[in-house]
Amino acid sequence: MKCKEPLEYILDRLQLSVRKNNLKNSKQRELILKVIYENGGHLSPEDIFGIIRQTCDNASLSSIYRILPFLEKEGFVNSIEVDRNGKRYEIASELHHDHMYCLECGKIEEFCNDEIEKLQIEVTDAHHAKLVTHDMLLYVVCENCLNKQNGQSKTKHSR
Repeated sequence: MKCKEPLEYILDRLQLSVRKNNLKNSKQRELILKVIYENGGHLSPEDIFGIIRQTCDNASLSSIYRILPFLEKEGFVNSIEVDRNGKRYEIASELHHDHMYCLECGKIEEFCNDEIEKLQIEVTDAHHAKLVTHDMLLYVVCENCLNKQNGQSKTKHSR
């Protein structure tokens, strides 16, 4: 889900959070948020570093790894872990959504499904529990990869 909140508003909230936590102002925090916002999210720390390095020679990967947990704790970004390569980050959105991860190409796609949300409530109610939050991650082979596989298999069979 694309964030509807303007970047300027997010950066203003970041400044308030930095003051609240008695931290020094850091352009790196702003730059990391800007990169995630402008690139649509689902970025690894290495992806973020690569983008920042294009314009900022003194960026460091260790700083990015240090800053991301703060941004997540303060509610500016969310993370998902899709594979053993670590977390991917996106701008936190008020709209709940789930993710599909293609095992072939690594593409991450967001989706919302009201029926799935209702079923989760039914399951927790049946177990006399209260659903607080959840993360759903579906591992798939995306349409593009399926088409490539089907094209390859057709070519193999036609020989």
